[in-house]
Parts: sequence; structure tokens; C-alpha cells
Amino acid sequence: MGARHWKGLLAAAALAAAGCNSDGHGDDAFGREAAPVAASCPEAVPTTARCLSGRDSAGAYYLIALPAQWNGHLVLHAHGGPSLEAPTPERAVEDLTRWAVMVKAGYAWAGSTFRQGGVEVRDAAEDTERLRRIFREHVAQPQRTVLHGQSWGAGVAAKAAETYTAASVGSTPYDAVLLTSGVLAGGTRSYDFRLDLRVVYQYLCNNHPRPTEPAYPLNIGLPADSTMTQADLNARTAECLGLDKPAAQRTPEQQRKVQTIASVIRIPASAIQSHLNWGTFHFRDVVSLRTGGASPFGNTGVQYTGSEDDAALNAGVLRYRADPQAVTRFAEDTDPTGRIPVPVLSTKWIDDPTAFVELDAYFAQVMAQGGSADRLVQTFTTRGTHSYISDPTYPTLMNALLAWVEQGSKPTPASVAQQCPALEATFGAGCSFAPDYRPAALDTRVPPRTRP
Repeated sequence: MGARHWKGLLAAAALAAAGCNSDGHGDDAFGREAAPVAASCPEAVPTTARCLSGRDSAGAYYLIALPAQWNGHLVLHAHGGPSLEAPTPERAVEDLTRWAVMVKAGYAWAGSTFRQGGVEVRDAAEDTERLRRIFREHVAQPQRTVLHGQSWGAGVAAKAAETYTAASVGSTPYDAVLLTSGVLAGGTRSYDFRLDLRVVYQYLCNNHPRPTEPAYPLNIGLPADSTMTQADLNARTAECLGLDKPAAQRTPEQQRKVQTIASVIRIPASAIQSHLNWGTFHFRDVVSLRTGGASPFGNTGVQYTGSEDDAALNAGVLRYRADPQAVTRFAEDTDPTGRIPVPVLSTKWIDDPTAFVELDAYFAQVMAQGGSADRLVQTFTTRGTHSYISDPTYPTLMNALLAWVEQGSKPTPASVAQQCPALEATFGAGCSFAPDYRPAALDTRVPPRTRP
């Protein structure tokens, strides 16, 4: 990075030390924050980059990376998960390592661990906004700030973008939003299928809980005082489904049950364990800590299909009604409103087993209802993983998004697909945009149910 730019960084820090907020508001509801300190960059980041780290006043750790040839734009990252563990600095290092391509492409990058573990979207959005202010106050004032949400963090980014706007902040905090592999239907709809998984699994396996253990409503995940561990749950799925073994080594009965779950819930066998984890431990977090002990999840009215005997399955699965007040509380924290005043560009691998493409179809409806349909462009890829699609994918999306912001050139799925191959020489192979793909409605993937 050039000497002139570092003088600019020092000047920004000096202004902050003198009590001048770079957003022009002086002391605000977020309060004053300490300056970050120099830190080692992860190996994946170019050696010429500079990293800074810190812990904000709410308890979240963060990491900032500045490339030597900074293009003047900031990518503010909201990570996926969420983790149920207390935050650690290592989480920020893991996130920057995964998204090092942003720094390689010339963007400054900043990511927060969020202040606490758990399914708390508004707090995570606030922590992300706090980091934006830390960057502007103590590091530099970027020309453009793009809010990037990944997986569950896409919901965080959507919430932040609709909460922190020019109207609420006093100046435009985010110029654009990039949503990748997003869980975008909010908590009250994105997790319905995980309750479906719990009840179908229990119908087939009857060991979560066992008949010898105290019964509890499956839509609470676990009782608040349960001592079940991840290893305990793994042992139960291994016992019933043989998930710890290759398919060829399972018993015929185990494989039959695996196939039933995959067909009814419409997830690959490889995703059963992770989704069951969510429907166990994350559901407990939601119910115990976020919704006053009542569950926002229900399966009343669901008709399950795809098993060898759907009539027996529908007659045998346990049924639960979502608590209306819990739904309201959970929706307020997690559900998008679609009122995002800046351009939004999204991408998703078509076969994503964690965040279904049908969630994007629902998000498009929400954006339309919120008056933001013209500010959303959705793209899809034929290759990738939930956690990461490919190196050239993300710089392509960033280029398209910034051209939209700065030149008014709204991208299309086709134009994004056309632009990607030119970046493969720099970032490696990996372009697989499918410009003609459109996802089906969410109700075609997750059966509809009676809602409060």
C-alpha cells in the first residue's frame, strides 16, 4: 500500500482520537470504540496486505484486511452459522481465510465474529454495523461499502441493510448488498423442514428421545437442561441410520430409513446429520433463549410424501402447533421485510443442500412485497458447495454490483455469466453461472402448513 494512503489512514485515526466521528454524527447510540491493532494476516491473504484486529464494546472480535493496492472499496462480511459457542478470534481468521479472494481482488475486507453464539439476527446485524463504523472511524473512509452476507449471514445482511439506512443513520451506510448461499426466508420459514426431519426421524428411529427417556415436544429441539452432546446425537443416528458408514456398509434396514428421509425431506443423505443437528441444538437455542420458552415451529396440516407408505407416515408422525407469540418474536428478529433501499445481488449453487434454491424464490417475493423488486438480481451456478462456490465467482459479482451502483448498469443473470470467464485468468477456473435457471416456489420443496 502506498505511503500516501497510509497517511490517509493515520489522518483518519487522528480525527477519531480527536473525537470526530467519520459518519458526521459525533457520539451516537453505538458509542465510542477503541482503535484496532496490527495483526498477522492468514496465510491465504496476500503477503503484501496489512491486517488489523480488535474486540468491540459488545464483545465481538473482528479482523480487517487491507490490500497493498486497495481499490478504495470495503467488503463488510456477515458470516454463516450461527455458532452456538462463545466467539473467539479464530472465527474471524477462518472467515478471512475463506474469503481471501476479496483481498486478492483489491477490496478491503472486515468481518465480525458477532458478540455471542446463537440464533440472534438483529444483534449480529448491529455488530456488523458497529464494525463498519470502526473501519470508518479508525481505518479509512471507503468510496463504497458492500455488505456481504454468507449463508445464515445473508439473513443478517438483509436485516442490517433494511435497518441501517440513510434515513436511520444519516448517511448511506451500505452502497450495495451481496448475498451468497443465503438462508433467505427468515427463521419462521427457512427452518420448517428441520422440524419435518425431526418428526420423520423419530417416526423411523424412535431414539431421539428414546422411549426410556422423558418425552418432550420435538419442536423445542431439546429441553433447556438437556445434557445431550453432539457425540451423543451422532451415536443415535449411527445406531438407526448408519450415517457413520458408507451406504454399502449399512444394513438394508438402515439404508431403507435413510432413503425414506432423503425422499420425504428432499435432502441428500449426506445432509441428514447436519440438519438434524440444527433441529436439535439450534432449535433449543431459539426456544430457550429467543422466544420465551415457546416454539415458533409447527407442522400442523403438513402432508408428507415420498415414503413407502405415506398414509402410515402421516398418521404416525408427531404433530405440533407453532406458538403465535413465539412466531411473532422470532419473525421480528429474523424475517426479512424486503425494504432494502440499495442494489442487492445474490448467488447460489443450484444443488445447495443446506440453503435450498427455493428460499431464493421466497426472498424474491418478500423483496417485491417490500417494494424492492427492482433492486434485486438473483444468479445461480451449476457447480460449487454451500460454503464456497469458486474464486472467480465472487469478484465477478462484485464487479457487476459496483457497476450497478456507480454507473446505473443493472446486471442480468446473462451479463454476469458473460463477464465471469474473463476473470478466470486471474482467479482460476470456476465459472458456472446458469443464466436461464429460475427456482421453484418454496412450497414445492417444503410442504405448506397451517400457520398461526
